Amino acid sequence: MQSHKYTLEPYSGMKTRYQCPSCEKKKVFTKYIDTHTKEYLNDAVGKCDRVIKCGYHYKPKQYFNNNNIPFDPPAIGKTHTIVEPKTKASFINIEVMNKTMATKHPNYFIDYLTQLCGHQITNYLAGKYNIGTSNHWNGASIFWQMDIEGRLRTGKIMLYNPSNGKRIKEPYNHINWMHKSLKLDNFSLEQCYFGEHLLNEDSSKPVAIVESEKTAIISSVYLPEFIWMACGGINNINKAKTEVLKGRDVVLFPDLKCYDLWNDKIPSLTKMATFRISTLLRDKATEAEKEQGLDIADYLVRLNPKIN
Repeated sequence: MQSHKYTLEPYSGMKTRYQCPSCEKKKVFTKYIDTHTKEYLNDAVGKCDRVIKCGYHYKPKQYFNNNNIPFDPPAIGKTHTIVEPKTKASFINIEVMNKTMATKHPNYFIDYLTQLCGHQITNYLAGKYNIGTSNHWNGASIFWQMDIEGRLRTGKIMLYNPSNGKRIKEPYNHINWMHKSLKLDNFSLEQCYFGEHLLNEDSSKPVAIVESEKTAIISSVYLPEFIWMACGGINNINKAKTEVLKGRDVVLFPDLKCYDLWNDKIPSLTKMATFRISTLLRDKATEAEKEQGLDIADYLVRLNPKIN
């Protein structure tokens, strides 16, 4: 089996993410490491997480070619890859989630939903999608990831503007995780799609996947003929998460600017489910809207800004 001498450093906290040498954003750059020595190849060799807005990806082979250094990857049959046993996923006690959903502390995303949909629908959505409240930041929300077995994988903590529903990204991106906030020892994270637990409601209902948790929640009100789930990031649609969708009809609704990226993923996933990709935004959006990278929820709330 062929082994790769260099690989992108696995995520183990923000200490493993650096300033991008291209866009100069902090905590978004992943460096390549030597799989044997665990040392970085070079500070500029790596990949920016901001795939759409930056796209910087300087690969080891390019680095060696640019510096006239011989690049000899391990030959097949001459090395052995040691496959370590897969660590079992960790889970968070359901009572932790229940407490975050019962608290009376401010929740700015809930405030935005109430402004958009009214109290009755907002309460329904909060229970359906397990939206909790965190005191990590005043007004912060928790989007719990519950799998199809009803187990809590983790919860994503985010802060929103209560007036316009936009995420707070200044002076820094307000995102954290419950397994980190709870300081759980030896926690082995294995994420699932946000909203995966809803697959139990109807085995014949088609599934819609979007990037953000907010978009999945809002879209479920306007287009209830789908089970709406979120992958939580541009690059977070993968085989491991998608196994749970075996036999399902799935429609991808990518944000503007992400159509090609998501469309390229489909061939590797079609053995598990029937995938299609919506061209609605790509075909109808203006150039200005494409530049903004809007998603389907941005359009839906325009069509009917108040649901009662």
